[in-house]
Amino acid sequence: MMNYLSEDDNRLVSQYLLKAEEEGKIKPDWLGRNPIESCHRVCKIAKEELGLGRNSVVAILLSPCFSDANDEGLEKVRKDFGEASYIILVSYLKIRAMYTKKTQVIGNENFRNLLMSLCEDIRVILIVIAETVAFLRGVPELDRVPTETIQDSALLYAPLAHKLGLYQIKSEIEDLSLKYLEHDAYYHIKDKLNATKQARDKYIEEFIAPISKLLMDAGLKFHIKGRTKSIHSIWQKMKKQNCPFEGVYDLFAIRIILDSPLDQEKVQCWQSFALITNMYQSNPKRMRDWLSVPKSNGYECLHITVLGPQQKWVEVQIRTERMDEIAERGLAAHWRYKGIKGEGGIDQWLGQIRQALETSDNIDLYDNFSMGTYEKEVFVFTPKGELKKFPKGATVLDFAYSIHSKVGNSCTGAKINGKAVPFRYELQSGDNVEINTSAQQKPKQDWLNMVVTGRARNKIKLALKETQIKDGLYAKEMLERRLKNRKIELSEQTISHLLKKLGYKETADFYRDVANASLDISHVIDKYIETKNEEEGIHTADSSQQNDEQRSADKFVMDSNAVNSAMKSHFAAQGEDVLVIDQNLKGVDYTLARCCSPIYGDDVFGFITINDGIKIHRCDCPNAKDMHTRYGYRIVKAVWSGKGTAQYDITIRIIGNDDIGIVSNISNVISKEENILMRSININSHDGLFSGQITISVEGQQRLSLLMKKLQQVKGVKQVTRL
Repeated sequence: MMNYLSEDDNRLVSQYLLKAEEEGKIKPDWLGRNPIESCHRVCKIAKEELGLGRNSVVAILLSPCFSDANDEGLEKVRKDFGEASYIILVSYLKIRAMYTKKTQVIGNENFRNLLMSLCEDIRVILIVIAETVAFLRGVPELDRVPTETIQDSALLYAPLAHKLGLYQIKSEIEDLSLKYLEHDAYYHIKDKLNATKQARDKYIEEFIAPISKLLMDAGLKFHIKGRTKSIHSIWQKMKKQNCPFEGVYDLFAIRIILDSPLDQEKVQCWQSFALITNMYQSNPKRMRDWLSVPKSNGYECLHITVLGPQQKWVEVQIRTERMDEIAERGLAAHWRYKGIKGEGGIDQWLGQIRQALETSDNIDLYDNFSMGTYEKEVFVFTPKGELKKFPKGATVLDFAYSIHSKVGNSCTGAKINGKAVPFRYELQSGDNVEINTSAQQKPKQDWLNMVVTGRARNKIKLALKETQIKDGLYAKEMLERRLKNRKIELSEQTISHLLKKLGYKETADFYRDVANASLDISHVIDKYIETKNEEEGIHTADSSQQNDEQRSADKFVMDSNAVNSAMKSHFAAQGEDVLVIDQNLKGVDYTLARCCSPIYGDDVFGFITINDGIKIHRCDCPNAKDMHTRYGYRIVKAVWSGKGTAQYDITIRIIGNDDIGIVSNISNVISKEENILMRSININSHDGLFSGQITISVEGQQRLSLLMKKLQQVKGVKQVTRL
């Protein structure tokens, strides 16, 4: 095993491989390669170039022995090689399984994050990077390799290597990908670089020498790095700037790093800038001052492009040791200021790994870096191979609503990786999700406890409201139809009283229970009739009775027919009040709600109904709270105008001691009031107390309040309230 393992490990690994080969598990891969030979190549890169150790090598060599991460034989690996080797191997197998689904999303940042979420150990990412390098180096030995596979390697693993600070590996992946994807461009740039290498090295020395002398004469401590950009980087600049090889400005890059005290950093950087620009002409359009105003990520540096000897442009970066440390290992890592985007949690985590890579030769330090800090999200596939991201704890219902509200509303469960699961199943990274639906399914209230995304929660609430409205309309229509069969009209006021009698606070809850048969409709009809009779139970008084004032209040009624003709002539003579709807809208059609019977002077509001236009309610209407809470968008302002000359029928309730003459006293108070007519009176007594309802016609709230105060002062009256 290339002397990377102990004798015991070599023996055990050989046993696994021989057994797998005997069982026919080890087969050529999709490119026709021997998987064991491929694993040896990956091990060589992982060990010698990335510094991975025993646990990683074991996982790489054993990977051909198992079909997937659910293989039963994996438990034996834990026992034979330890927990670390087992975890790395399982994660490695999970990532390999993703390759069959990645074609549509390989360039997506979410796919890179999916790979991270499947890894319980950073060494797995380093292994797949090593696997990519081994594959690209071996491309010439293969008869045929799809260009998509090579392109995927550049899109996925070059940025990961960059984030980890593996610049040499990153450049090799990019250069090799360019070699096979853009053959002519690669060799054109390579030939140009080879032809000018000796001259280029000489030029860099010629450029640096006078700068070094100036800086030394100025008493500055520093060191200078000179480099030529990679072939891939040069090619990208040629495309971006639409110029030939010779037109690339910053083919050469020089970095001056000053060893400066903290309080002298900016002074010495600007001093170096002045010395260099005095010697070489600068291009002001290409100057970047991140010294005076650092980047938001903390990056500090001066970037200038100067015209050196032979009229060649050279990029010069000026920074201090501290600034270089921040740029290379801290908040402003190199991949950050190059503009490669990524998820914040992963970026911070990768930054820690990168620093460990650059500062330690002991790769076992990665035991300290788990993916526990990145378990806030899961990444799953649709049946078409699209990748979706969800917060940790998201369920099948969250997935269904992310597709469409109709899919969510009719969701009955799903197939996860081909296996049926309920809709409360929590999604796991890498799951392939296919939603099952049914036309009979409807959202339930408890669904709100099964989702974690705001989108799903809002869609469920909206669906529940729509269902509630439909159920309410259905129940109301059914109730109206049953009442019409008995030649009874549905009254909102009676329904309001019925709700109280049945113990309901919300009308919607009442209609919902009627719709789903929690309330027996026949029972509701009986209770409605009983309530209506209590409201309108009127008995004809004996017209020959001349001594009403001497009777008890028991069973006293007054027939409204006696005053109907007088009322009609009275109302014909009255004017009409004006109600201003919304802001300045007058003359808008409206009706007064029967549930609260508003009159002139009451604090009121308008409610836009579905079929009956605008209805006016009192602000203290029993239904006001429900309307504002559930249908606030249908509320409009309403204010009384005019002089209050119209007449309004309202009902007041009186409770008191059942004394002889009480009815006469109450009637006398009402009859003495100007422009107040009594339409009906219904009073019953029981156990020495009486309670009654009196319907009157009154001009407005002010006159009504005055009347109620006078009635309250009648001897024996205990309570006067408006219904």
